[in-house]
Amino acid sequence: MTAGSGSAPGGRGSAPGGSAPDGRLRVGLVGAGIIAQVMHLHYLAELSDLYDVRAVCDIATDNARACAQRYGIPVACTDWRDLIAEPIDAVLVATSGSHAPVAIAAAEAGRHVLVEKPMCFSTGEGRAMVAAAEQSGVVLMVGYPKRYDPGYARFRQEAGELTDPRLVRVTTLEAPFQPYVAHYPLLPPARPPAEIAARLRAESLAAAEAAIGPASELELRVYTGVLLDTLVHELNTVRGLLGEPDLLEYADLSEHAVTVLLRFGAVRVAIHWIDLPGIARYEMEFAVYAPDRRVTLTFPSPYLRNEPSAVIVEGGGTETARSWRREEIAGYQSGFRAELEAFAACITSGAEPVTSGRDGLADIALCQAIISCHRDRRPVPSPTAAGP
Repeated sequence: MTAGSGSAPGGRGSAPGGSAPDGRLRVGLVGAGIIAQVMHLHYLAELSDLYDVRAVCDIATDNARACAQRYGIPVACTDWRDLIAEPIDAVLVATSGSHAPVAIAAAEAGRHVLVEKPMCFSTGEGRAMVAAAEQSGVVLMVGYPKRYDPGYARFRQEAGELTDPRLVRVTTLEAPFQPYVAHYPLLPPARPPAEIAARLRAESLAAAEAAIGPASELELRVYTGVLLDTLVHELNTVRGLLGEPDLLEYADLSEHAVTVLLRFGAVRVAIHWIDLPGIARYEMEFAVYAPDRRVTLTFPSPYLRNEPSAVIVEGGGTETARSWRREEIAGYQSGFRAELEAFAACITSGAEPVTSGRDGLADIALCQAIISCHRDRRPVPSPTAAGP
């Protein structure tokens, strides 16, 4: 394996030999699990005019080798340090657990970084990630595909035109994911060495405990398994719509349901996540209510490629019973593909990503605040302030 010094700050190509001879970004993928196989590797192959995938890393040796063989990737390894040492321009981190160690090392080596959620486990880790990227002059981006979905852009436009919005309601009905991926040609499951898996679990638990302090078993499970793993998407999407919350009013956590109430100025936001494991019918809905208009955005399962989101606009009048309802499909572009395109564009132009490291850091702060609100039974003002 060949070591390289990385890309130029904010742009392509000062790693040894520059970027690929044809101008593409040389990228390495850390983590070759479900989301990498279903989305990232698939779209990286589609975007071969932008990306040249040079290395893949997974703690399960057979998984790394099989992915490398299937997608024609030259290097397969089990240690992410070896991947970072390759002459690449960018690293995509799609492992489970905190992405801070890989992201920090990659940034310090001059590699641009795109991390899947959760960005990390604590604001301390997040600030270190942001600092490493800013000091090296590289792009740090968090993978929030809903923010790049064409339906979200249309929803944001419609919601922005409302007069006196009074409530935003977010409802997610969690469902088993296996039926949504069964039709993909996934590689046979490969297990990592038991001692490595045990060490990573212990490290994740220690990071979570450091993030939220003394916590019950329920709070730890919800923090890692729901807030960081799932609900962080909803939190980020709401922030993309309304900005930063003034107040975290209420948080209720249980094994199978989470409720969070936020205030954005005069606008109240109610977020509900419910686990319904007995039916494979995933639903996610964002709805904004104003006196004379209702706007709703619905997302399909995140594991379905090119399944469109839908925007529904409802209106009417007061003089008669007349009302109307319009449903729109804004496009079939995948948010996963669009975020990869945005990542390449930011590296080329030096622009800050919409879902930058600082943006993702605010979500981690909000997740920590939700635990505090639940534990202390009192509101938390400016709950994202501890992030950026």
